Amino acid sequence: MSVRELPVLDAADLVAGGERAAQFRLQLRAATHDVGFFHLRHGIPAEVTDELFATARRFFALPAEDKAAVEMRRSPWFRGYTRVGGELTQGVADLREQIDIGPEREPRAAAQPAYLRLDGPNQWPEALPELRTSLEAWTERLSRLGSALLEEWAEALGCDRHVFASLFERPSTLLKLVRYPGQIETGAQGVGAHKDPGILTLLLIEPGAAGLQVLVDDKWVDVLPVDDTFVVNIGELLEVATDGYLRATKHRVVSPIDGRERISIPFFFNPSLDAEVPRLTLAPELRSGARGVEHEADNIIGSCYGENLLKARLRAHPDVARIHHPDLVDQGA
Repeated sequence: MSVRELPVLDAADLVAGGERAAQFRLQLRAATHDVGFFHLRHGIPAEVTDELFATARRFFALPAEDKAAVEMRRSPWFRGYTRVGGELTQGVADLREQIDIGPEREPRAAAQPAYLRLDGPNQWPEALPELRTSLEAWTERLSRLGSALLEEWAEALGCDRHVFASLFERPSTLLKLVRYPGQIETGAQGVGAHKDPGILTLLLIEPGAAGLQVLVDDKWVDVLPVDDTFVVNIGELLEVATDGYLRATKHRVVSPIDGRERISIPFFFNPSLDAEVPRLTLAPELRSGARGVEHEADNIIGSCYGENLLKARLRAHPDVARIHHPDLVDQGA
């Protein structure tokens, strides 16, 4: 196993503007064309991120009955708590517990297309009322950052800066708090190999927490943690939008060793469920680098985010699908 030092970009360069922002765009384009991952120095005060991690630990320390009261199996909208082993990747149980939080929406139980059923309310634990305040503020902060990054990507690709804006009229963001407990078995599957189905992921990891691996040149490489940064990666829809010039990259998490744990907070900045991602007209000098969309036999990537998300949710949580959406179970096969 080798180690990969991802490029480190600095969000302060965008604030500075001018030549620094222009250089940022070049680095952004190169990182997501070559690897699909980079570190982003965020400049968020330490007291903010420290409190976010403290809130996550308080949630995971709740009694089992409090977490079970908001278990995802109670939610037709795939929101709430998932026990260790309750989510599948490639059909194998992931050794993590988590809570999934999306936008608060009115449910559309009988809506068509079927992916519109994913709109609905969250489940918030009564025993930890500050969780909602904390996570909604974090979602708002990272949504602003995600919008800014998309504008820089668009310009770096030779497109109008606001080409993605209409896709986010009703964004279908997803925020997770994730805890990976230590395992006796070395190399156990914290979360299995996958690509993210949306646009953009901003991952906050506890300082010094290893375990993330990225597939580079058909080899799994360890990503070294960098303090005060997000790990940023693109999802499959940016690959679709650029005809493969930007490439979504497979990644996974290896469980920590017994006696340790790993807390991470991924935020998925994704468009409206019914958004149809356009094929961008790249700058002429970039077109030859468009490699086409990398489909897998069991995962044909479409341009509609809701269709991709529904398929991913049905596969990852077959128990929720069987309880609430038995008519859709075959769609996740």
